[in-house]
Amino acid sequence: MALINAKDIRNIALIGHSGEGKTTLAEAILFNCKAVDRQGKVDDGNSTMDFDPEEIAKKISISLATANCNYNGTKINIIDVPGYFDFEGELVQALAVADAAVIVTSASGSLTVGTEKALDICIARKIPAMVFISGLDKENANYTDTINAIAEKYPTKIANLMIPVMQNNFSAFVNVDDGLYYEVGSEENGKEIPANLADQAASAREKVVESAAEGDDELMMKYLDTLDLTKEEVEKGLKAGIVNGATIPVYGGSALANKGIKNLLNKIVATLPSPADDVVTATDDKGNKIELKCDPNAPVVLQVFKTIVDPFVGRLSFFKMLQGTLKSGLILKNANKDSEEKISSIFFIKGKKQEPTDSISAGDIGAVSKLNTPTTGDTLSEGKALTLPPIEMPKPVISMAVYAAKKGEEDKIFAGLSKLKDEDISFAVIKNQDTNEMLLSGVGETQLDILCRKLRNKFGVEAVLKEPRIAYKETIKGRSEAEGKHKKQSGGAGQFGVAIIKFEPGAEDGIYEFVDEVVGGAVPRQFIPAVDKGLRESIKEGVLAGYPMINLKARLVDGKYHPVDSKEIAFVSAAKLAYGEGIPKAQPILLEPIYQVNVTVPENYMGDILGDMNKRRGRVLGMEAASGGKQIIRAESPMAEITKYATDLRSMTQGRGTFTMEFLRYEEVPPTATAKIIEDAKKRAAEAE
Repeated sequence: MALINAKDIRNIALIGHSGEGKTTLAEAILFNCKAVDRQGKVDDGNSTMDFDPEEIAKKISISLATANCNYNGTKINIIDVPGYFDFEGELVQALAVADAAVIVTSASGSLTVGTEKALDICIARKIPAMVFISGLDKENANYTDTINAIAEKYPTKIANLMIPVMQNNFSAFVNVDDGLYYEVGSEENGKEIPANLADQAASAREKVVESAAEGDDELMMKYLDTLDLTKEEVEKGLKAGIVNGATIPVYGGSALANKGIKNLLNKIVATLPSPADDVVTATDDKGNKIELKCDPNAPVVLQVFKTIVDPFVGRLSFFKMLQGTLKSGLILKNANKDSEEKISSIFFIKGKKQEPTDSISAGDIGAVSKLNTPTTGDTLSEGKALTLPPIEMPKPVISMAVYAAKKGEEDKIFAGLSKLKDEDISFAVIKNQDTNEMLLSGVGETQLDILCRKLRNKFGVEAVLKEPRIAYKETIKGRSEAEGKHKKQSGGAGQFGVAIIKFEPGAEDGIYEFVDEVVGGAVPRQFIPAVDKGLRESIKEGVLAGYPMINLKARLVDGKYHPVDSKEIAFVSAAKLAYGEGIPKAQPILLEPIYQVNVTVPENYMGDILGDMNKRRGRVLGMEAASGGKQIIRAESPMAEITKYATDLRSMTQGRGTFTMEFLRYEEVPPTATAKIIEDAKKRAAEAE
């Protein structure tokens, strides 16, 4: 198979709101490029990109998928990205290797949340992008209102390059940039613009020519002289503007009805950048910075951006070739894991199908099977061990306690989750040392639900998600003194020990402090550690609700012993008895974890967020402006009030809000909430018995 030049490759990610038609567009592109024999449908469960059983069942994409096709000599690598916010990690992985994005939105007449977020991330990361307004064949489709809604938010970026003729459900269109009229179905044959569209096209072209001129200094000089540019100059200027992020062109069509797709393909090839000019900075094992250029003759360097476990091929690692030419048999270094990997079978991917190939060159996207160590973000290199900056995944913002539906299957649950972690690194499984619960943490509830479905379907084990226990603590506010006396006589040698202990609040940042203040040998030196041991065992459970005791100072002030019957175990027991008597008299209280919460929302949601935070016993510390007309609200809130804040915030802001949280400290639980916490703890203890 002949290697393809990087200049003839387009690596595009299809991104946008869930349900807007990204997978359908991918299918239409593949069909028009004759990469598939028929155009599948998401609703029929036979699309190329949505092949996972969960995707077919739910009719949504839950994992990125790739496919490749050839259009007029240009290879197009498509990365179809889930639009649901719970799968944001897939978007991050796709944009790490895509050279451009096509943002897909419906002709609903509005700016959808997913479109807005997609545009924001492309602008912030300087990713070249274009917008495709799909669904123009639908009865209530409104291209003009949709583009106006987008342009209202991004007035200096959006360039409308198409005028659709909405007769008989999108029958023709004018391409503003080339100044020609096309009938749907005959997109290779441009005609002169009809008289009834001439004024509208001329007005639109003026704006497009201006946008093109702004993308190139030479063109700007000519534009200022002549107030016009040729078709070729407009294309050149638009491409420059797209690459530097100044221009985001908009086109339209219908992916489902296969209308306007060839026009979109023409624009992808003509105006979106190739990987040929990519320059990536890597770091060698000595910390030196090395520039990688898209050169097929250089030593191989590739980055893994996705891993899946295929039932037939096994582990498949998706990668982008940054430089060099990959061939079977090469041995590459994985600096991230300090290991070496021998390349065996390499493939181009088309949905769930693997197309074997002899080699993959710089700029292209492919997959390799049966690598042992690489995970998402790892760099494999020939010769020198190199690393690239890691792919920064979104942090988990929601956690649920995960249990096995059947006792005894806990190990199967965690073994299954470990394997699923190969495919999705955006979730985490961590044991909470304070509550002894295993927590499944992710970006949203749907993601966690899908993971449980995969456990059932792939590994035959049922997982149950429950709201996690809050890691409360207990402490004391007062002082007390108690005597613990352990005396046991059972015919033979007895046990005897007395410990008199004073309890008081300890340092706020301390867990437990033991002080020996015994004088005169009332408790022999060899038994002092036993008293400490007894207290350490006791503080694992407080006296109110069984939560760990912290910030406690215990002073051993006196005691008694027997020269024959006193033993270590007697003083351990005496300390426990003193604890059980003294702590209830020292004003025990419950403490709850307090988190700092930073909420980023559009300004018009500020009132709702502030009101809601007050209802959660939160304290607003301040606000500051963020980019894109957003505000950051800094607040503190008890963990008990924000266990499902990720879901609630999305509901309040229609998905536009984000937040981060970080543990700060423990604070006293209000008396109004203490009784319920104690009651719940007693119920759990009864159920456990």
